Amino acid sequence: MRIVILRLGHRVQRDQRITTHVGLTARALGAEGMLLDSDDRGIEKSISEVDSRWGGSFYVRRITNWKNEIRNWKESGGKVLHLTMYGVNLPDVINDIVTEKLLVVVGAEKVPPEVYALADWNVAVGNQPHSEVAALAIVLDRLAALSGTEPLKTQFSGGEVEIVPKSRGKEVREK
Repeated sequence: MRIVILRLGHRVQRDQRITTHVGLTARALGAEGMLLDSDDRGIEKSISEVDSRWGGSFYVRRITNWKNEIRNWKESGGKVLHLTMYGVNLPDVINDIVTEKLLVVVGAEKVPPEVYALADWNVAVGNQPHSEVAALAIVLDRLAALSGTEPLKTQFSGGEVEIVPKSRGKEVREK
């Protein structure tokens, strides 16, 4: 399954750390990239540096019109999953989320009502306030399990360093 994240409503002065974590979580759990509804070059730079140092091909692309991005995604055969605490709880719909191409909308501030109408699924990871980073991680992990992939074991290529898994201590190997 091809997965891209749409980070909607990123506020440059307030959301830099969380948006970076949304991107890093998406990268680590198998998404191919993130569309950023903001002109924040710092997010692009931070994630690009991680990709360069640790490997992989995750991208961040700044966009100016989220509605057009969603419409274009759907016109090209993709489906849209909007993460919201007001949606249908994930366990109730996870088996219905079948597509080869998925755009996951992760809001930062209040999401415009049009997003709810444009989404194929409005999904909650529990119907309580909590972190959008946690919600994204759970959704990506559940989708991976359904598709039979194991993103937690992915070996990223092209990086300068890699972690050597150990039960105690830390080891980072230069490539």
